[in-house]
Amino acid sequence: MAGFIVIAVAGCRNSAKKVPADVPKKSIQSFTGNYTSSDYAKRKEGYDWVAVTIREQTDSSVHVAVRSRADKKKPTCTFDADAVLTNRDTLRARFEGKPILFAFSGDSLTIRAENTQDEGLLNYFCSGGGSVAGTYYKIEEPLDSVQIDHTIFRKSLSWNNFFFDINLTGNKLTIQPVGLEKDNRIVEHEVLGTVVNAEIGDLNNDNFPEVMVYITSAGSGSYGSVIGYSVNNGKSMSQIYMPDITENQKANKGYMGHDEFAIVESSFNQRFPIYKPGDTNSNPTGGIRQIQYKLKDGENSRKLVIDKIIEF
Repeated sequence: MAGFIVIAVAGCRNSAKKVPADVPKKSIQSFTGNYTSSDYAKRKEGYDWVAVTIREQTDSSVHVAVRSRADKKKPTCTFDADAVLTNRDTLRARFEGKPILFAFSGDSLTIRAENTQDEGLLNYFCSGGGSVAGTYYKIEEPLDSVQIDHTIFRKSLSWNNFFFDINLTGNKLTIQPVGLEKDNRIVEHEVLGTVVNAEIGDLNNDNFPEVMVYITSAGSGSYGSVIGYSVNNGKSMSQIYMPDITENQKANKGYMGHDEFAIVESSFNQRFPIYKPGDTNSNPTGGIRQIQYKLKDGENSRKLVIDKIIEF
């Protein structure tokens, strides 16, 4: 597994939540596909449009990507979230702790805030006074590859007066800080895999954030890596070092990828299934191992150091 690079400005909470027992069974695959605003049909006439792509993650969760037309001007709406099944026809995601609902009826999808007082939240992801709220209609053909915004992942994170825009286009990951006193330059990384999430938190309790970006490699192993940055007294940010799990014999015993990462209070956690000899990639039988890291000051940069290893 490749060594981890950590980005500290702001993770194992990413585990898919189970659907409540009283929710009628319905395949998550019935929600997947592409949904577009009504103006998509008039795109050749120059109309702007927005699309929602739903991709299956587990049997009870999906990834939602909202993209818009980008061939004539800057994209109007960009939004990424993971959503879980809450009842037969509804998925729920959260942004800054506030719930967003994705309700399905036939071939239509309606996006709205769960609470009416949070409706303005859905304007945050669009420019020019737009909103991702509204109704979208399922299409069977692929989205227009010429007009669509090719941003693969985008997420905005905030901590007090600091803001970070994380963007993956092609294989180039960029992190744009805003609010640092001295250095707000964009940092770039080449990514070999898919960005699955990004989080912000205070891992060393200095009242300044760390930002962690989680990457999954292509292929059945789904090996995870991390890019992270840490804010230095509000003035600049520097890269965090994360050791390769293969360097620790206790931590890597039975390791074959399928990592999940999460910030939990002031610690950083990595979780993965344990494989016993003879296990297939799709059927690990050794339980789960969770590694808890603490962020420490090193000679040249801050680094993640293993604090606890827990199996269950």
